[in-house]
Amino acid sequence: MDIFSALQTSVSGLKSQSYAIGNISGNIANSQTTGYKRIDTSFVDLIADQTPGRESAGSVFAQARLTNAMQGNVIATQTPTNMAIQGDGFFVVQKRTGDANGQTAFTGTDIFTRRGDFSIDKEGYLVNGGGAYLLGQNIDPATGQSSTQQPIKLAQTTLAAKKTNTINYGANLPLAPVTATSAITKNYLYQANGATDAAKATALATQVVIPTNAGEGKTSATPLSIANSTADPKAVSNFIDGSVSGPKITVYSGTGAPLSLNTRWAKVQDAQEAGPSNTPPKKDAVWNLFYAADTTKAESDTTWINAGTAVTFDGSGKLIQPADGILPINNMKINGGDVGSVNIKFNASTLTQFASSTGDVRTDALSQDGYGVSTINDVSITSEGKIVGTFSNGSVVTLASVAIARFTNPDGLSPDSQGNYKATDDSGPPLAGLVGSSIQGGSVEQSNTDIADEFSKMIVTQQAYSANTRVMSTAQQMMSDLINIVR
Repeated sequence: MDIFSALQTSVSGLKSQSYAIGNISGNIANSQTTGYKRIDTSFVDLIADQTPGRESAGSVFAQARLTNAMQGNVIATQTPTNMAIQGDGFFVVQKRTGDANGQTAFTGTDIFTRRGDFSIDKEGYLVNGGGAYLLGQNIDPATGQSSTQQPIKLAQTTLAAKKTNTINYGANLPLAPVTATSAITKNYLYQANGATDAAKATALATQVVIPTNAGEGKTSATPLSIANSTADPKAVSNFIDGSVSGPKITVYSGTGAPLSLNTRWAKVQDAQEAGPSNTPPKKDAVWNLFYAADTTKAESDTTWINAGTAVTFDGSGKLIQPADGILPINNMKINGGDVGSVNIKFNASTLTQFASSTGDVRTDALSQDGYGVSTINDVSITSEGKIVGTFSNGSVVTLASVAIARFTNPDGLSPDSQGNYKATDDSGPPLAGLVGSSIQGGSVEQSNTDIADEFSKMIVTQQAYSANTRVMSTAQQMMSDLINIVR
């Protein structure tokens, strides 16, 4: 290397160190930029082909080294729609191009970002501080159906009413229920009013359903009920005295009207083991469930509707029928409101018949799936990237699913302005989904710039730049000395 080469090399050093200080400056300037990934500088030596034994140090070239795969600190915010990715991955976003026919238009080209300071704009879209709109799948809160990938829009602030279809129930029915009648007669089985046993049996047949044989299920083909009449003005009072209180819960009609479901259990048959030669035959314990047709009246004044299906237990208290654990109530009407068909669900482990010291029904579980019209109160983000809405009726419904993309080589992405990146051949195609990563809602990822580290690099860069200027001035002085020889 001659003096002129030394000058050229020092110039390349000055350019490279200038490039490095530019990156350092940008990193420090963006130390508070949400989701920013610092750009480091990598130096590469440039050496031409040389004669063995006459090698010399060459020039230098500076190039960027991205840190897209390096996690920044995650901090909590007061905005529930803010998100931070813990681990690999990028939010899939698009830019807005304007409005077309009164509708927001987008570029249609996916770009990627770690900037998760999303908030809801006036149209319900989720947009971050860089103006990028979050993509994902919008989910219909009523049907649960998902859309194709598109900008997420949380414009629906109300949840339509849903009628009650299912009541999940768990309880223990007492082996010997304590009723007002049993306290006097010591007989806890419900019996209809009647002057004779035959009259009682005739009346009972219009009120309850009892299987003929043990192990069998039975559903009444005709509606059964208990109501006061001229012939029997005390029919309902007799039923109340001979039964025990069942589950009470609010159900909803198709219009979203809340209606109080008030029920009572009546035990109509005890379990009995078969005698010699099956005489008497084996019997199961049989219960019938009734509900009040009008809860605005006193219990002794309203009509009580039989659900119409016998609930049976064997001698050990294990549920036998209905075998599928579904007690249907068809065409339920309460206070004139039409609830429609409702299934009460249970199984052999959740509905039992064991001895009880109180003689009451012990309810262990009771819930239903209906609700009235409600408005959204809160939005939150799950670790799986689900956007969940909490409504005024207490319903928690998934509204959208956030689109996440991963890359084999995230440092191969091409940086764009406003914290966005574009896929390249070096990065590979985007891979959908969170794998080993999670999303933290109500948080954002800070810049991964370390100010202390940048200041350290600044000092080193400054010294290297000064050293290159010294080489340049020294080479210039040597050239001047050479010129002065010939004078």
